[in-house]
Amino acid sequence: MSDDTRARIVDVATSLLREHGAAAVSTRRVAHGAGVQAPTIYRLFGDKDGLLDAVAEQVLATYVTEKASVIEAAAAADVDPLDDLRTGWRTQIDFGVGNPALFALLSAPERARTSPSARAALEVLQARVRRMAAAGLLRVSEPRAVDMIRAAGSGAVLTLLTSAPDARDPALADAMLDSVLAQILVAPPAGAAVSAGGALPAAVALRAQAPDLGALTDAERRLLADWLDRVIAAPEPAAAPAPAPAPTNSGGSGEGADTAT
Repeated sequence: MSDDTRARIVDVATSLLREHGAAAVSTRRVAHGAGVQAPTIYRLFGDKDGLLDAVAEQVLATYVTEKASVIEAAAAADVDPLDDLRTGWRTQIDFGVGNPALFALLSAPERARTSPSARAALEVLQARVRRMAAAGLLRVSEPRAVDMIRAAGSGAVLTLLTSAPDARDPALADAMLDSVLAQILVAPPAGAAVSAGGALPAAVALRAQAPDLGALTDAERRLLADWLDRVIAAPEPAAAPAPAPAPTNSGGSGEGADTAT
């Protein structure tokens, strides 16, 4: 009975949060909607913050389960890793923009650090990025790619939410992702000119597959991973300076005059 009561309370609080925002999630309104007394909420959740934590955890857990099933299906069907990332990106943006109160709740730093569902959500993104790395698409480390994608996604949603609905740029989120991809991919989208970074993409790809190299012992896999991490973390060599222009002959028509254009 207690589990049913708890689920009913969380469902009512979730509906209030989605429809009216966090301010509407009062103990009185939730108790009335769930058909319980206020002390029941305090007994099960402690206070309003505890109730909001339960709401965030339930919503995020459901969402993450759906995302995890999508990426498992994509991996099984050998869907292009970049296409899979774009699909996940659009789903994330739509979820955040469509649920502003939940986005604010789920974006709280402390909740993001401690929530099991938040960690599971991060693991879904890490899995998508790992597929890209294993395919040799990355020219930065997996953690760097994950952090850049997360930062761009959160920033895009926040920017869209702080704009009036009729003033939102529908192309903003995809433009943000393209900007990130231009920095992390060996061959960025839309033909942008970015250096392949020498051996770095190969190191990133091998690092993604290192845990699964059955021909090596555990110790050898750890050693290989350590070597590859050092290669990936090393600063890229500075580009060679451009050659100085040849001196021009200011004497006019003499043989040493620079005629290049």
